[in-house]
Amino acid sequence: MAKFVKTGKRTIKALNTSSLPDIVFMILFFFMAVTTMRETDVMVTVRIPDATEGKVLEKKSLASFIYIGEPLETFQVMYGTEPKIQLNDTFKEIDDIQDFIAQEREQLNEADKTKMLVVLKIDRDTRMGVVTDVKQALRRASALKIMYANTNVERIVLQ
Repeated sequence: MAKFVKTGKRTIKALNTSSLPDIVFMILFFFMAVTTMRETDVMVTVRIPDATEGKVLEKKSLASFIYIGEPLETFQVMYGTEPKIQLNDTFKEIDDIQDFIAQEREQLNEADKTKMLVVLKIDRDTRMGVVTDVKQALRRASALKIMYANTNVERIVLQ
């Protein structure tokens, strides 16, 4: 019977990396597809109350968000602690709501202008007088589809 004798050093074969760029690009495209960027930075404290019923917001692109609440601590030096109205990334007054609604309508295409929704994200400790003033301004701007956001971000309570 013959003996097997190992001659020379054994080397490890090189790892085939030809498919590595394909894998990296697939992962990159996956994260680009599923990641959503925050459109506005919330500058007010919004602790949304619980709701017993709700409806799913189907087309978020038709929604314009209005945040109402106490400014964050970094903004309290400049704006105080009274509830403020945030439209996009700036604090505004009630008189500015009509201009905001007009700008938001201009960004929509002609078919979706009548389907525009205004979502109110209101802190649970905000006085109802501020909310009533905002609703009156929305009425003057002919934004009659008003919704209140509840604890689940994607679920909205219709009015």
